[in-house]
Amino acid sequence: MAKAVQFDSYGGVDVLEVRDVPRPVAGAGEVLVEVRAAGINISEAAIRAGAVRDLFPATFPSGQGSDLAGVVAELGPGVGAFAVGDEVIGFSDLRSSHAEYVAVPATQLTPKPVAVPWEVAGSLYVAGCTAYAAVRAVRLVPGDTVAIAGAAGGVGSIAVQLARRAGATVLGVAGPSNDAWLADHGAVPVNYGDNLPARLRAAAQSGRIDALLDFFGGGYVAMAVEDLRVPRDRVDTIADFDAVERFGVQSAGGADAATAAVVAELADLVARGELEVPITGVFALDDVQDAYRELEKRHTRGKLVLRP
Repeated sequence: MAKAVQFDSYGGVDVLEVRDVPRPVAGAGEVLVEVRAAGINISEAAIRAGAVRDLFPATFPSGQGSDLAGVVAELGPGVGAFAVGDEVIGFSDLRSSHAEYVAVPATQLTPKPVAVPWEVAGSLYVAGCTAYAAVRAVRLVPGDTVAIAGAAGGVGSIAVQLARRAGATVLGVAGPSNDAWLADHGAVPVNYGDNLPARLRAAAQSGRIDALLDFFGGGYVAMAVEDLRVPRDRVDTIADFDAVERFGVQSAGGADAATAAVVAELADLVARGELEVPITGVFALDDVQDAYRELEKRHTRGKLVLRP
């Protein structure tokens, strides 16, 4: 038997339980991973609450979690790319990574560089691939100015750095407690609140905002289109699906870059010291409810991680 997070109905954090379940077995083309770290994400909270059941319905009892990093415990038939004992980073498409063991296709794993800490490795997939896809979608080039809403969160903190690597000036929209972190990572901090469009224009050297990435929701897309006059094909949101339909903006997210190759590229940047993934808190698997309570306050810088 092995421990895994499950829930039997939509609801708040109290529906999450850590249960003893049969240890998974690696099928053909699969690898059984002993999980060392697994990040948690606000999208998982939305799925658990039933807020996106039309898009991402749950089948009960439902597991939880996509991010994972761990050690290969068993190889299924036909797997030759890994060996038992290998350290790997990867992802599950079956909402099953918040557990002691998870079986995933070998194609969803990549070797973990020695220089990448477990907590960071276990947090790369959802936030990293989402940031990667969003930055790519708005086609940043040197000289562009991009505003990023939710710039200090799990996705935003990575997107800030990827946008800077693309040569863009980054205006990071976040609370004042994040000003120093954003400035240290090459962004211009702009606090959310009153008169934000005017303050963003003032912060842009050209007075013009070329693109906007919305990782928070709550009206940033409307602001970009109506107030800042950002071209709609250079606005991307992962948090405001109504605005996607209303304004015809982009909604590129994790699914658009969900490959082991992208995870490997991000892990290599981390290993070389060219990408930081801030880790705000580490929780035992048994404390999964506490981890999500903290996450759902929506004030976390970087990532929260479970350590089975």
